[in-house]
This record gives sequence, C-alpha cells and structure tokens, in this order.
Amino acid sequence: MSTTPAVRRRTAPHRAGQRPGSRRHAGSAGNPSRRRQVYAPTVWHRDHRWGLAGIVGATVVTIAVGFLGPSAVALTLGPRRSYLPPWYLPAGVIPVPDEWLVSALIWFAILLGAAGLLVALRALADGWRPRPKRLFLLGSGLSLATITVPPLTSADVLMYAAYGRLQAIGRDPYEITPAEVFRGQFDPVLRWTERPWQDTPSVYGPINSWLQLLANTLGGENMHDIVFWLQVFAVVPFIVAGGLIILMAHGDRQRQARAALMGICNPLLIWAVVAGAHNEAISVMFAVAGLLFMRRNAFVAGLGIGLAGCGKVSIGIWGLAMLWAYRREPKKALLLCLGTAIPMGWAYVVWQPTAFFQALRNGGYVSVGSWAAPFYTLFAQFMSSANAKIVVGVISYAGLFVIGWMLSRVVPWVAAPGLPKGADVTRDPLTIALRTSLVLSVAWLVTSMYTLSWYDLIAWMPLAVIGPSKLDRLMIIRGAPLSLAYVPGRAIDVGHALDVTAHRIRDTLSPTVQILVLIAIVWWWRRPRRPELFPLRRAKTPSGGTATDPPLVGEPVPATGAPAAGAVAAS
Repeated sequence: MSTTPAVRRRTAPHRAGQRPGSRRHAGSAGNPSRRRQVYAPTVWHRDHRWGLAGIVGATVVTIAVGFLGPSAVALTLGPRRSYLPPWYLPAGVIPVPDEWLVSALIWFAILLGAAGLLVALRALADGWRPRPKRLFLLGSGLSLATITVPPLTSADVLMYAAYGRLQAIGRDPYEITPAEVFRGQFDPVLRWTERPWQDTPSVYGPINSWLQLLANTLGGENMHDIVFWLQVFAVVPFIVAGGLIILMAHGDRQRQARAALMGICNPLLIWAVVAGAHNEAISVMFAVAGLLFMRRNAFVAGLGIGLAGCGKVSIGIWGLAMLWAYRREPKKALLLCLGTAIPMGWAYVVWQPTAFFQALRNGGYVSVGSWAAPFYTLFAQFMSSANAKIVVGVISYAGLFVIGWMLSRVVPWVAAPGLPKGADVTRDPLTIALRTSLVLSVAWLVTSMYTLSWYDLIAWMPLAVIGPSKLDRLMIIRGAPLSLAYVPGRAIDVGHALDVTAHRIRDTLSPTVQILVLIAIVWWWRRPRRPELFPLRRAKTPSGGTATDPPLVGEPVPATGAPAAGAVAAS
C-alpha cells in the first residue's frame, strides 16, 4: 500500500536577469539537480504559512485586547502623564470591554498560537528551510509590539513596581510588604497594586530588585510609566536570550531556524513572558550567555550562571547541569564554581543577605493548574493544610528525581553545534550541559507543586538547540492549558458564569493535562521506540523507514555525517 507524502519539492524557476550560480539560483541550467529546492506543502497542517499565520495572529489578537484598555484581563495602571507606552483607548471612548469577550479572545489567542507553533514545527521537520534572521526579526517585532499595550492577565508586574517603590522610599522589600505601607499612608504607586501578593515580601533576586528600583527611578511616581520600563526590562532580555540561542546553533542553518522558532518566535513564550511582563528572561539571558563559554572558558561560564542566579535562584538547575558537564575535568569544575560564587556571594551575602532565603519561599506554595493542586485539595480533607502540603511536597521532590532519571534515559544525545568532526559527543561539555539542563528543567517543571507557564522558558531554550524529540509536543501540550488556566488570572471580581468557567479550566482541565504529561513521560521511558501518535515528520522516509523512530536509549548522534542507527537526526 503506498503512502502519499505530505510535501513535495519543486525546483525554483530561473528568474529573468539572474546569473546561474547566484545565491537564489544554486546551480545551473545544465545541472537542474543542484537548483534550490522550494518547500511546497500539500496539506495545511504541514504548511509553514498556516503556522506563521497562527503565530502572528495570536499576537495580533493579544495586542487588540490590550488596546481596548483596562478590563478583566488588561491591568489598570492609573493615570497616564506621558506619551510612553503602554497605549490603550482613553476611558469613555468605548464601554468597559465585556469580560467574556476579552477572556474568550485571549483563550483563542493562546490556542491559535499553540496550533501555529505545532504546524510550523511540522513544516520544519518536513523540509521547510526558513532564514533564521527573518524568524528572529519576526519574533523580535512581535515581542516589541506586545509591550505597546498594558500587561495582560497577571498582576505580577504591579508587584515588581511595588517592590521597586519600597526601595525608592528607603524600605527593604525583603523585610516589609507593600500593604504595610499603603494601609497606613497614601502612596501614588502602591495604591495600584492588586491582591493576592500585597502582604508578601519580595522573592526575587538582587538583580531583579535593582531593575525594579531602576524602573521606579525612570518612571517616577506614576505606575503607568514604571510599568512601561518594567516591560522593557522583560522584553529586552527575552530578545537577547533568543538571539544568543540562535548564535549557539551557528553553523547549522536548520538548527538555527528551530532555535528561532522555539525561542524568540514562540507564541507561548511571547504570551507567558512578554505579555505578562514577567522577569524570567533576565536570569535566562545570563545563563545562556554562560553556556556559550562552556567550551572556551569555565570561569566566564560560571560568571554567567552566577549572574543568572542573582536574578532567580531556580536557574541554579542549569548551574548543576554545567557542573555535571565538567565532572571529568576538576580544574574546570573548580573555575566554574569560582566564577559562580563571585556574583552570587556579592549579591546574596554582601548586597542583600536576606534575599536568598526569601527567594526559596516559592517552593512552599501549591499553584492551581499544577498536577499537585487536586491532590493537595484531597489530602486537606483528611489532615491539616500544612501536613497536606508536606505530603504533596515529598511526592513532588521524589517525582523530580524519578522523572529526571527517566528523561535522562530517553532524551536523544544530539551533538551541540560546533563540535569537531569525530569528537565524542558524550564528553563535550556544551552538549552535556544543554542536555542535562533540559532534563532537569523539564523534570522540575512537570513535578513541581508550584509551576506557572512563564517558568517554561528555562526548558524551551535548551530544547530549541538540542533538536527534535517527543518533548517538543509535550511542552506545547503542557504550556497551552497552563496559560489558559490564568485567564483571567487576577484576584478581581468577575461574573459567576465566567468565574465558574475559569475555575474549571484552572482546577480541572490544566491539572488533568499536567498529570497526562507525567504519564506520557513514564510511557516514553517504558516504550522508547513507540512511534508518536501524531508525528512531526512524514510517515515514510526516503529509505523506507519511519521518520519518528526514537533514538536507542543512551545512543549519541555524531557531530557530523549520518546519524547513528535508530537515532533522531540533529535537526
């Protein structure tokens, strides 16, 4: 029985006035086999045009909702006293946007972006060869456009502004909460904060705290302007981190295109990180910069991960991955630790000695939308909430080690770009660091009892460079419902019907999907050769085998030449 291929290739026509052998015409009239091949999909779900339309469309819908002004999903930022973004329609031009309308539009945008990313990945796996620079420019443009409207859904950025305000008036955000100030006196910035974190001290690293203070310095006593600068401090590191990931994939155009698509052009990340103005990208930017020096200078690599830890302590799992990569080279491991200790020691010992312990408090919460939420609710029926949290926490930490070990057995060994021909991929520090950081990041994300969609940035970055695996699909499946769960994600009053619908997504749909992702990882470990249900690649390869055969457990893919038998190709 024959199989109809999903794509066909056509030879690019010879354009008038174009010389044979030019970059657009890779070949000559006498050698048509060498002419540039143009990707020509025959089905919509492998058509890059549909994929890009979904990615761009998701951002357009997001911007449109934000431009309507304060609503159930768009933050209220107080009076505008400058022409700086974020921009939105003045009050009174239109009625307050209907809460159902804006919520449904954001739900649609998230699903549209996830579908667009999946279609684009299928096209990339089937032969689409976009220019990485164009994808980078597209993603950068979408991200910059997103910060022209108010932050959406999450009010975390208002708390960033509040912690910066506390510093500006001479208070310590690690010791005092915003509520302790604005409940006793009027404050033009703190009054615009929202529940539920007003009574919580800062849990962010010293670098993030310094940027929060800088935003207050630049924005003055106007929440609108302060938020704009916080949006800038969120999007610039995101763009830089995406550019560094593409740089890391140098020498392999297809890998660079994948890095651009899954990093800077990823609609799930643009929504989770940029639209909410979250500060995750600050630490990831420094960490990626550190990874770039893994083959060249262990001390500089340590400085990078140390600076990353000064933003968020959770990025330390990448530091463990980098240390593991140097386990056979004690001198480099020592230099890595020394480089890490310098910024970390200065920030957490000299500058902000209370910051480190405050930053660890996130591990004691249970987030709705996570796998742990329904179990915590169940256990709390038979024991105190404190004991229920302990039980869930033990399960979470045990699961971290179990899932991490399972992933370490099935995630493909793919040589990081730039590895010399014939080199042992299992001894290359960059390859080991990338693969281990991916394994640890995914294991932490899927087992943590406190997990949010913007946390996924630390897994998407190494995944973008390493190469295709079943984690591509799993990260999309995980991220979309987790993003849906926080729409609307603010502690504000909404209509009963919307409240019930949002809670069903938050406490039923998302936890169910997160549990299914855990089951899928276990099943992948149990049956590593089992084909995917909906593979990214076509059903048949030119050689007649399946294109989705997973790699042999622990078998590396060479740096150059044909991949090892049964292994997934580098890109």
